[in-house]
Amino acid sequence: MNLQVELEHRRNVLITRLRGELDHHTAEIVRFQLDEVIQRGQVNHVVLSLSELTFMDSSGLGVILGRYKQIKGKGGKMAVCEMNPAVRRLFELSGLFKIMNVYDNEHLALNGLEVVS
Repeated sequence: MNLQVELEHRRNVLITRLRGELDHHTAEIVRFQLDEVIQRGQVNHVVLSLSELTFMDSSGLGVILGRYKQIKGKGGKMAVCEMNPAVRRLFELSGLFKIMNVYDNEHLALNGLEVVS
């Protein structure tokens, strides 16, 4: 299965919606697209919306952790929302919930980042 990446820039927040599978075949695509937008300098925070992400492996976790470090280095925050149980379990096992917040939906994530939608 392919991966579709939808990027929405809202104020200084990049909302990233992932659909499909984030694995070693597709991780580089996500890394490139996010890096390109983040490095333009208009993004302080990232919301990852994963409601339609059906699979993720350690390569996907690596991409997310790397972007988290970029955003944190800029003084920003990253939030995750709308995860299916398998992806949520991977986040739990990896310890990513210790460094980023999870929300039920995008609106709550934006509020959690203190960015009004």
